[in-house]
Amino acid sequence: MNYSGIIGSDIANGEGVRVSLFVSGCTHHCKGCFNEATWDFAAGEPFTENTEALLFAELDHPWIDGLSLLGGEPMEPANQRALIGFLRRFRAKYGETKTVWCYTGCVFENDLRGATGAGEPIRSRWHVEVTDEFLSYVDVLVDGPFVESLKDISLKFRGSSNQRILSRAERDALRAQ
Repeated sequence: MNYSGIIGSDIANGEGVRVSLFVSGCTHHCKGCFNEATWDFAAGEPFTENTEALLFAELDHPWIDGLSLLGGEPMEPANQRALIGFLRRFRAKYGETKTVWCYTGCVFENDLRGATGAGEPIRSRWHVEVTDEFLSYVDVLVDGPFVESLKDISLKFRGSSNQRILSRAERDALRAQ
């Protein structure tokens, strides 16, 4: 996986002061996307152990509230697989003391939840073998594609009114349906 940028003290992409990782690669290609340069999976630099060390050094600051994953698209299957180990280490190191926000153009119920409350599988290219574990580390999921006609600059932490800010509890309730 490649990443296109890291912001060490970000206040725009989640509550508090955060470290934001912009991954490369997105197949949504939303019209009016603010970060079109990250659509290319080869954009930026390879995500390496050194990148992870840099992220942890930034996250270690006491004023940092957590990590935000953006893109590109963190929920691209290849990106999920590349990030899962880092998220495991993040939770092992910080427990619940720092939060993870993840921005995705996917819609939770249609693309990510995996199965309905009745146990019926949801078939989606976005739900892969690591998705449930990946989402278990995410405190807040901002879901839904950016829709240019629904753009609203007054919204906090999202670009268009169709996008939702979902806590774990809200996702659990949606999963149970």
